[in-house]
Amino acid sequence: MSDPRSPMASSTPVGTMQMHWDTKNMDIKTKSVERALEPLVTQVTTLVNTKGDSGKKKGLSKKAHVLAAAVDKATDKFIERGDLIAKENPVVAKEMQAAVDDVRLTGDVMHQSAAEFADDPCSSMKRGAMVKAARALLGAVTRLLIVADMVDVHILLSSLGVVQDDLERVRRANTQQDLVSSFKNFGKNVMELEHLTQKRQLDLKDLRYRDDMASARAILKKNSMMLLTSSKAHVRHPDVPAAKANREYAVSQVSQAVSTIEGVTQARGPSVPHPGFEGPGKLASDLDEFDRKMVVQPPGSYQERVTRPRLEKQLEDIISQSALLADSSCTRDDRRERIVTECNSVRQALQDLLSEYMSNVGKRDHTEKLDTAIDQMTHSMSDLRRQLRRAVVDHVSDSFLQTHLPLLMLIEAAKTGNEKEVEDYAAVFRENAAKMVEVAELASSMSNNEDGVKCVKYAAAQLDNLCPQIVNAAKTLAARPRSKVAQENMDVFKSAWEQQVRVLTEAVDDITTIDDFLAVSEGHILEDVNLCVNSLKDMDADMVDRSGGDIRGRAARLCNVVTSEMDNYEPGVYTERVLEAVDMLRRNVMPNFAAQVETAVDALSRNLETDENEFVDASRLVYDGVRDVRRAVLMNRKYDEWDMDSDVDVEEEWDKKSMTSYVSDQENLTMSLERRSDRAMMRALPEDAKEKIAQEIRVFREEKVKLESELNKWDDASNDIIVLAKQMCMIMMEMTDFTRGRGPLKTTMDVINAAKRISECGTKLNRLASEIASECIDNTTRKDLEAYLQQISLYSHQLMMCSKVKAEVQHISGEVIVSGLDSATSLIQAAKNLMESVVHTVKHCYIASTKFHNKASDSAVVWRMRAPEKKPLIRQDSSADSSAIVRKGSKKEVVSPIHALSEYSGGTYQL
Repeated sequence: MSDPRSPMASSTPVGTMQMHWDTKNMDIKTKSVERALEPLVTQVTTLVNTKGDSGKKKGLSKKAHVLAAAVDKATDKFIERGDLIAKENPVVAKEMQAAVDDVRLTGDVMHQSAAEFADDPCSSMKRGAMVKAARALLGAVTRLLIVADMVDVHILLSSLGVVQDDLERVRRANTQQDLVSSFKNFGKNVMELEHLTQKRQLDLKDLRYRDDMASARAILKKNSMMLLTSSKAHVRHPDVPAAKANREYAVSQVSQAVSTIEGVTQARGPSVPHPGFEGPGKLASDLDEFDRKMVVQPPGSYQERVTRPRLEKQLEDIISQSALLADSSCTRDDRRERIVTECNSVRQALQDLLSEYMSNVGKRDHTEKLDTAIDQMTHSMSDLRRQLRRAVVDHVSDSFLQTHLPLLMLIEAAKTGNEKEVEDYAAVFRENAAKMVEVAELASSMSNNEDGVKCVKYAAAQLDNLCPQIVNAAKTLAARPRSKVAQENMDVFKSAWEQQVRVLTEAVDDITTIDDFLAVSEGHILEDVNLCVNSLKDMDADMVDRSGGDIRGRAARLCNVVTSEMDNYEPGVYTERVLEAVDMLRRNVMPNFAAQVETAVDALSRNLETDENEFVDASRLVYDGVRDVRRAVLMNRKYDEWDMDSDVDVEEEWDKKSMTSYVSDQENLTMSLERRSDRAMMRALPEDAKEKIAQEIRVFREEKVKLESELNKWDDASNDIIVLAKQMCMIMMEMTDFTRGRGPLKTTMDVINAAKRISECGTKLNRLASEIASECIDNTTRKDLEAYLQQISLYSHQLMMCSKVKAEVQHISGEVIVSGLDSATSLIQAAKNLMESVVHTVKHCYIASTKFHNKASDSAVVWRMRAPEKKPLIRQDSSADSSAIVRKGSKKEVVSPIHALSEYSGGTYQL
C-alpha cells in the first residue's frame, strides 16, 4: 500500500465512508480491466517481437508500420474514453485527467520510437528504445484503467453509504409510520446496491474476495425482512427485551454485510485465508498424510530411529481423533466398538509393517512379505476410514432427521403464551441446533473437499448465530401471543431457520458420499422397522407411531438425496432404473406403510385386534424398497468399487428380529429355515459350498469385466445392442447374487422371471444382430456373427433350465443339512457362458457393420465411440498433486496479458 501522504494518494468522503484513492497502485483487481488491456498488450508484444527481413512471403506477417499504427489507434481510444469519464465524473476528474495526460505523453513517445524502429527493425538500439517506451505506455494505460475502475468503486461506495444511512434511520425509528417510511427507502436502496454488488462480484479476479462478496450479499438479502419484522415488534412492544434483541441482531447482520462489501471493494493486494474456515478436514488430511508416508521408497532407506517414531506418532494422533469421534454422545455403541477394533487392527498392522521394513534394510526391491504387510496396512487403514466415515453418516442420518419438530413445538408453545413451556422447549431446540452444528464439524473433519468443508463451516456458523434469535422471537410471541407483528416476526425467523437448515443439510450431503449414506440409512431403517414391528407385538401405540414416523422421515430423505444425486448424471438407462426404484419406494411402498401404521395405531388406541401379518409385510416392503434403491445406485460402480457390505447382516438380522418374532417356541430349526426366503436359504449353505460358489463367481466376474470393457467403448444413446447387452449383464449379476444369498431376487420364481427377461433381451438382440449380418458382405464375419447368435439362444435356454435353483433342507443322521450347490454352480456357469457369447456378439456386430455393401445405407444401430468423461475446466489443486512427478513437454503456451505486462515492469532489453 502506498503512503496516504503521497501526491498520488488521496481520500474522498463517500457518505459516511472514506474512499481511498491510490493511483500509484498498479494492482489489477477486476477482469474488465484485464480484458480492456489485453488488445493493447497483444499489439505491443507483437510489435516488440517483430524481426527484420525473415525471407517470408508477403502477407504472412504484419509489417512494423501496420502494428505501430494499430498501437496508436488503441492509445487514442483510451485517451478519448478517459476524457469522457473525467467530464462525466467530477469526483475523479483530477486523477483521471492526470492519467490521460500520462497516456498521451507516453503514447507520443511510443509513436516516435515505433516509427523509428519500423524504419530500421534490425537496430538493437532502436528496438531497446521502443521496448522502454512500450513499458511506459502499458504502465500508463494500466493506471488509466485502474482510475476508471475507481469510478465504479466510487458509485458502489456511494450506494453503500446511502444504505448505511437508511439503516441508521430504521434503527432510530420509534413509531410505526417512521419505521415504514424509513424501511421503504432502505428497501429501494438495497435493491440498487444488490445490482451493483452483483456486477462487482462477477468482475472480481480474486476468488476469495468474490466469495466474501457473495456471502455479504446473501446476508444482506436474508436479514432485510428480519430487520423489518423485528423492528416492528420492537416499536410495538418496546418493553419486551427479546424483541429488542431480535432487532439488534438484524441491524448488526446488515451492518456487517455492508462493512464486508466495503472491505472487499477497497481491498488492496491478494486476499488472505480465513482461519478456521478453509482447508481440508483435520482427520481426513492426517489420514492422507499417513497413507503417503507409510510406504518407504526404496525399502532399504528405512531408518529405525527416524521412521518408526514418526509413523507411530502420526498413527496415534489419528487414533486419538478417532477416539474423540467414537466417544461422541451421538455415536452408537456398535459403531464405537467397530472403530475401536479397527484402531487396534491398524496398530498391529503398523508394527508388522515396521518389522518387515527392518528385515529389508539394505535391500533394493520389495520382498513378498513386505508387499503383503503394505497391503495389510492399506487394507486396515481403508477399513478404519470406512468406519469413521460411516460414524459421521450415522450422526448425519440421526441429527438431520425431522429437524422441524423442535421448532414447531417451540412455536406452538409460544402461541399459547405459556412462557414456562417456551423455556422448556427452547432448551430442546438449542440442544437440537447444537447437535446439528457438532455433526457438521464432524463431517468437515472427515472430508478433504476444501470448498465443501468451507461451505459447511460457514453454514454451521450462521445456524449457530441464528439459534438464539429464534428463541427470542418465540419469547416475544409468548409475551404477546395475540400480537400480529409478533406473529409475523416469528414467521419470518422460522422461514430463515428452515432455509438455513436446508443450506446446511445440502452442504453436509455434498461432503459425504452417497454410498456411505445409503449403507447407513439401510441399517437405520432396518433397526427402526424391527422396533416398529416389536412395538406392535408389545401393543405400544406410541412407539409404533414414533418409529413409523422415523421410518417415513428416513425414507423421504433417502429419496431426496438419491434424486439430487441423479441430477449429476446424464439421463440414460442407469438413471431411469434408479429413479424407477425411488418412485416405487416413494409412491407405492411408503403410502402403504403409512396406512398400515395409521391403522395399527388407531386399533391399539381402541384396544382392537390388528392384522400383524399385513403390518409385517408392509414393513418388509419398506426395507426391500430401500435396499433396491441402494442396489440400483451401485449398479454403475466397477467391481472393485462395489461396496455392498451393510452394517448389519441383513438377512439374518431381519429373520432373527422380525420374522422369527412370530415363531413360537415349539417350532424347531427346520420350520424356521423353511419359513425363510429362497435367497436366505442360499446363505445357509455349508461353508465349503459357499467357497465353491465364490470360485465360480470369480470366474464369472472376469467375464463381466470383459463385457464392461467392451460396452464402455460405445455410446448407448442410439445403439440398442449396447443397451440390451447392459440389461442382460445386470440381470445376470442379480441371478448370480442370488446364489450367494444376496440381491433383489428373493425366490426361485424371481430367478425364473429374470431368466425370462434375459431370453426376451436375447431375442431382441438376435433380431438386431441378424439385420446387421444380412447387410454384411464379408462371408467369414457374417458366419461368425451368426454362430455367436446361435450360442446366445442356446445359453439363454440353458440359463432358463438352470434358473430353478433352490436350496433344500434335509434331515441326515438327526442333523439339519442345507444343500443346493450343484444347481447354484450350474446357474453361474450358464451365466458365464452367456456373457462370453454376448461379448463376442457385440464385437462382431461392430465389425460386420463396417463391411456393408452400401456405406450410406441406414443401419439398425449407430456405432459411436463413447465421449470421454467430463473434467473440470479449472483443475483444483490437491495435496496429491503437490507430490506428483512433473514432466516438461513442448507445447505452445498462451500468455495472459498480465503476465505479458509483467515482462515490461523492469530490467533492460537485451538483444
